[in-house]
Amino acid sequence: MSDCIQLKKSNCKDCYKCIRNCPVKSIKFSEHQAHIIPDECILCGMCFVSCPQNAKQIRNDVDQVKALFESGRPVYASVAPSFVANYEGISIDSMERALQKLGFAGASETAIGATIVKKEYENMIRRNKNSVIISSCCHSVNTLIQKYYPEALPYLAKVLSPMQAHCQKIKQEHPGAATVFIGPCISKKDEAEQYPEYVDVVLTFEELSGWLQEAEVAFDEIPDSQTKARARLFPTAGGIIRSMDLDEGMDYIAVDGVDQCMTALDDILDHKIQNCFIEMSACKGSCVGGPVMDRERHMPVRDFVAVNRYAGTKDFDVTVPEAISKTMNFQGTRRQMPGSSAIDEILRQMGKTTPDQMLNCGSCGYNTCRDKAIAVFNGKADLTMCLPYLKDKAENFSDKIINNTPNGIIVLNEDLEIQQINQAACEILNVGNASDVLNQPIIRITDPTDYFLAVTNQENVNGKEKYLAQYKKYVEETIIYDKEYHIVMIIMKDITNLELARNKKAEQSQRAVEITDKVVEKQMRVVQEIASLLGETTAETKVALTKLKETLRDE
Repeated sequence: MSDCIQLKKSNCKDCYKCIRNCPVKSIKFSEHQAHIIPDECILCGMCFVSCPQNAKQIRNDVDQVKALFESGRPVYASVAPSFVANYEGISIDSMERALQKLGFAGASETAIGATIVKKEYENMIRRNKNSVIISSCCHSVNTLIQKYYPEALPYLAKVLSPMQAHCQKIKQEHPGAATVFIGPCISKKDEAEQYPEYVDVVLTFEELSGWLQEAEVAFDEIPDSQTKARARLFPTAGGIIRSMDLDEGMDYIAVDGVDQCMTALDDILDHKIQNCFIEMSACKGSCVGGPVMDRERHMPVRDFVAVNRYAGTKDFDVTVPEAISKTMNFQGTRRQMPGSSAIDEILRQMGKTTPDQMLNCGSCGYNTCRDKAIAVFNGKADLTMCLPYLKDKAENFSDKIINNTPNGIIVLNEDLEIQQINQAACEILNVGNASDVLNQPIIRITDPTDYFLAVTNQENVNGKEKYLAQYKKYVEETIIYDKEYHIVMIIMKDITNLELARNKKAEQSQRAVEITDKVVEKQMRVVQEIASLLGETTAETKVALTKLKETLRDE
């Protein structure tokens, strides 16, 4: 299987939508990225269409066509009849003129090849009455049967697709020419690579539209000069059958959409359908519902009407060549089916041990929990893709943290109503049971002023100390306002003991200061008394010495 669908890694966002929409679950999810498994993919394009992030892209092959131009070979285009739905009001003559401006030697309708194919189907029905014949125009359906329904291969018409039959005819008419198919289908790129003798390159309508815009080529209004052929109905649901000359001895059924095709294949293998020609298309609405019709223009009813009006009741003048058949062998997949014990163990790891825990919600992309477990076994999925499992795990983990932290935690809505309160907060605020205050205004148990200001000012508060007088407790409070989820989270740390210890220490310090002041004061008094006594003694000594001095001088 080729790399027709590629991944933009930066855009994949863990949504699993591509897995939900993939009918064969051919997507592996690893490292937070969705990877297509080539061996299992049928290239229906549902992952490309459904991806909300445009993380899937189709390989662009315009440069390959330009390289064909540069090679000097004449290049002819086979244009799928659904072009009239994608390019409103444009005839095949207008399309050919525009393509010639790009460098094509010519262009014609794939419906010519469809006429060859439908004639061969008519021949097969006449040769194989009382049997089941499955149309083989849709490469995705062919691949589905080759990979997943090998028992149905005998019923698959081994006939070239309209694209191949038409390009074969072009190469016969223009020896040495190259052919390019242009249509609404991704899988045609893979079909061209598997059978390179018919088609050299495949472009989608999106690729063509981009190329025309880049080259500034516009469509000219040219009336349709071609045969109004009924094979132009091929791209609509039931269009193959409507273009055929029906044999009254057969039943004719049109089935579109991979899921419906799989149901029909199950019925065929169960022998519930017999003597029937079944037209199968992977896309709902058939080719006009193709994944690479220009997205902004895709309107199923209008597209059907456009094709219906462009068709006619005649056939293109063609003959069925001898080389109209092709080989389609069993391809198989590498999927393994684990035993029940292995599945049960994976389910146990997902927290699903009882039937009521098997929600089968499909959020992971798989229809049932057992399907998901099988995907895990095959390495295509991991346990974290189960959203209920992650939710329960996160809630349990969160609850354990909240209920076991020594800090009080309270969660309020913007109306300041209590949404959650843990045991520590209940003890701080003397709340008997958390259920008594849930959904009640916070004002019932404490002053809401700080919380109101946090919401009003849209500002957080970090480590604010406050005294809860009614509870005789001191707390350090952090208030977090979450604008995205419109909640207020309060974290309370009970610092009552710390504050009391701090106050006691402050009192002890104050007493020590007072005692020190008293000691100092007393010492100062002693010093002053000593100084006073020393002062008197010094004065008396001075007087005595003075008198002695005077007596000695007189002598």
